[in-house]
Amino acid sequence: MTARLGIGAMLYSQAVPRPALKFQEFIPLAPYTTFRIGGPARFFCEVEGEAEVEQAVGFVKERNLPLFVLGGGSNLLVSDAGFDGMVLRVGGAASKRDGREGESVLLEVGAGENWDDVVLYAVNRGYAGIECLAGIPGDVGGTPVQNVGAYGQEVAETIVQVRAYDLETGAFVNLDYEACRFGYRRSLFNAEARGRYIVTAVTYKLRPGGEPALRYADVKRHFAAQFERGEKPSLRQVYDAVRSIREQKGMLAGQGGPDGRSAGSFFKNPVVPSTALPQIAVNAECSPEDIPRYPAGDGMVKLAAAWLVEQSGFHKGFAMGRAAISSRHTLALVNLGDATAAELIALRDAVMNAVNRKFAIQLEQEPVMLGFSSTR
Repeated sequence: MTARLGIGAMLYSQAVPRPALKFQEFIPLAPYTTFRIGGPARFFCEVEGEAEVEQAVGFVKERNLPLFVLGGGSNLLVSDAGFDGMVLRVGGAASKRDGREGESVLLEVGAGENWDDVVLYAVNRGYAGIECLAGIPGDVGGTPVQNVGAYGQEVAETIVQVRAYDLETGAFVNLDYEACRFGYRRSLFNAEARGRYIVTAVTYKLRPGGEPALRYADVKRHFAAQFERGEKPSLRQVYDAVRSIREQKGMLAGQGGPDGRSAGSFFKNPVVPSTALPQIAVNAECSPEDIPRYPAGDGMVKLAAAWLVEQSGFHKGFAMGRAAISSRHTLALVNLGDATAAELIALRDAVMNAVNRKFAIQLEQEPVMLGFSSTR
């Protein structure tokens, strides 16, 4: 952890003065989530700039309220009863700053920026490193929390600094890569120090003129004809391809219809010992070679959660009440219209229990739960 002032301080210090903070009461949270599910927040406040973050935290501490920081709402399931505390939304005007460091570019971005806009900004300037993370819903502040990843890239590969307010010390800090403790869909922010930090800015280290990442099978297939002609896709072409692939799977930011009312992949791909593959194959009545998997190091493999779900008897479009599995991707749970959190949880539990019974594998969910007495 470093102590020097970083981009967060620079970006936020330039904010235009605003009127006094407005603390709203009993604000419905469903419109702020991609699920479009959930009850009201007891208090709700939108902040811009570090001074407003501190002011809002003071309000919370004076009243001894639980605090939840809301980003784009793309990885969140809110209870039907809502949240009996303060929901803080970190926003602000567009705030991006490019700086050179040797042969790299440091792209410093405020937490309230739309993530897909940032990816497009980078690829249009020829900055490689996040092009395969196109079309992921949510804001910049959420990217280090969940260590978002897709199509062969993880955001942690590029993060060099996260600026955040430390609720324990009451000070702003700059956390470097090591301090963030990134892992598969995890970080300091959603594990050991969950609820301790309010992210206000993130700095990404990108490669000007770099080659796009072409590691993932779906992306390679998309460009098969181009490869045969000896042509390499550009960063923008990869960006567009990933958005197209995500749209076909119902996983594109802002996608309409029931498939758009989801949190993307609901379950994490489980990591298991490679020695477990023979028994998994027996349970699935297939050959071990037919099991979709990816090397995970140290004798471990990452399994495709969607395959496990399908092998356990669930299919695209399967519905329980007003909650369903996406018609385009088995890994996404969706709100068919006016679904409750209780209905979605009932479907989640049915899927998880079936996978556990068939394969003795406990799936983990990706979305954060808010306003529930327990997460399971």
